[in-house]
Amino acid sequence: MSNVVVVGAQWGDEGKGKVVDIYTEFADLVVRYQGGANAGHTIVVKDQKFVLHLIPSGILHEGKRCIIGNGVVIDPKALLEEVDVLKSQGYLADDSQLVISDRAHIIMPWHKKIDVAREALKGDKKIGTTGRGIGPCYEDKYARVGIRVADLIDLNLFSERLKRNVESKNRYLVEFLNDTACDYDEIYTEYSQYAERLKPYVADTSLLVYKSIKENESALFEGAQGSMLDIDHGTYPYVTSSNTVAGGACSGVGIGPTNIDEVIGITKAYTTRVGSGPFPTELDCETGERLRTQGGEFGATTGRKRRCGWFDAVVVGEAVRTNGLTGIALTKLDVLTGMDKIMICTEYECEGEKFDHLPSSLRKLEKVVPVYEEMDGWNESIEEIESFDDLPDNAKKYVKRLEALIDVSVVLVSVGQKRQETIIIKNPFE
Repeated sequence: MSNVVVVGAQWGDEGKGKVVDIYTEFADLVVRYQGGANAGHTIVVKDQKFVLHLIPSGILHEGKRCIIGNGVVIDPKALLEEVDVLKSQGYLADDSQLVISDRAHIIMPWHKKIDVAREALKGDKKIGTTGRGIGPCYEDKYARVGIRVADLIDLNLFSERLKRNVESKNRYLVEFLNDTACDYDEIYTEYSQYAERLKPYVADTSLLVYKSIKENESALFEGAQGSMLDIDHGTYPYVTSSNTVAGGACSGVGIGPTNIDEVIGITKAYTTRVGSGPFPTELDCETGERLRTQGGEFGATTGRKRRCGWFDAVVVGEAVRTNGLTGIALTKLDVLTGMDKIMICTEYECEGEKFDHLPSSLRKLEKVVPVYEEMDGWNESIEEIESFDDLPDNAKKYVKRLEALIDVSVVLVSVGQKRQETIIIKNPFE
């Protein structure tokens, strides 16, 4: 039995939700290892659209255990709203299907207030945060003043830690950020209700996953965002606040790297990015608008327009290296149908110097010019196609060229939004 990590190989929004939903059929456990409710996974099942922010996409499969690991920061209100929506639509009938780590950190009201207020102070230097408190929650985690799920469900301990935090955070909010203070009583009342509802789902998930793997069950690990938003390896400072790369699955779940057999990188057949930050292949033109419209490129969480551009082999090559990718799941190939010419960025050029990797200097990265290779497009509809060999010749040539540039095989091709509109070339679980 295999254990597989699925990661985004670009700046997020690559279609991880759909791929995880497909791979869940072959897994016993689906485990989320980092991020928070700032990311949305969109899945379409029987023409019904689901957007999940915290609960792993595998929850739409009966009998699969879905785990939220210790590396995730949890907004209890958002999580319980997801639970209620799923239950109202006939899913999550068995509560044992969802398990939450007792070591995961909790997003508190001051995290959201700080997130929004600090972003407003940055003016045109905004990072592009969603304002959901993710960064400030991770800050408290590493400052060792955070509140974990285990602390929340122990109401005496929660009261203690809440008092300390409210006192210090209020000084920061009022005196430095010129915002309003948080109220201890209001927060305690609200969060103690969350604690009561969350308690049945809480467990030591590291132990649970470890025992399951020892019993030859298969695990599918999923993160949020993409590799280029990794706090260490992304386009810093325009990144998220956690390790989105495959190594984050180990620390964010509590397992060793020897437990991972395959790492599948998800990438679109073109490139998108939400929020601020460098984007070398961005198309601020009619072609970029066409990709946005045809691809439905609007944020699942915020509804923001995604910036669109050509496929960037430098970016995906970086993801190959930092994740140790063993396969690529290529999504939204159908969006390129009808384009006469398709461009691929093969390298960067800056002040006479060429790069086949991302420079760490933000100033240099903002100046790079993409070097393109042109390929012929195709006009035939591909949404009904079930075999790679049946794709139009130019579509096959395009996929093969991407494989050659990044030196990793494409193991799955998504040719439409629906679950069944997918070509599985090789199953990483087999």
